[in-house]
Amino acid sequence: MTNLILAAVAALAVGLIIGLLIGRSSQSSSLRQRRAEQQVEELRSEYTRYQAQVNEHFMESAHLLRRFNDAFSDVNQHMARGANRLANDDEWLNELEQDKKRARLADGSQDDDAEPPRDYAPKKDPAEKGTLAEDYGLSDEQKKAKA
Repeated sequence: MTNLILAAVAALAVGLIIGLLIGRSSQSSSLRQRRAEQQVEELRSEYTRYQAQVNEHFMESAHLLRRFNDAFSDVNQHMARGANRLANDDEWLNELEQDKKRARLADGSQDDDAEPPRDYAPKKDPAEKGTLAEDYGLSDEQKKAKA
């Protein structure tokens, strides 16, 4: 009977040791799993915060650009009103027009007399095409290929 009790105690001890080893190995894998889940959750929350910051940045940028556009429009309107009010002087416009006429006369050219460029290339025959013709300098074969 003593042998039976010793065998039972030995089996109990071996069972406890095996149970502890299995328990620890399963605990370490579940612990690793919990750590991985925590890291994933931290990354998700960090990504969500980042998205919120980006969204906030672009919303503020849009607001500032809208304010900038309004201010620019106000300045542009102010300058246009000032130019109309201050520079709408008939004497000044007449003087400006006379200055333009004087400049044209001094240059010796007028816009009404403008002519297109002339073809002054020397020609052997008056019926011959000049250098501004599209087919000038091409042989007959090249002229046929181009057509």
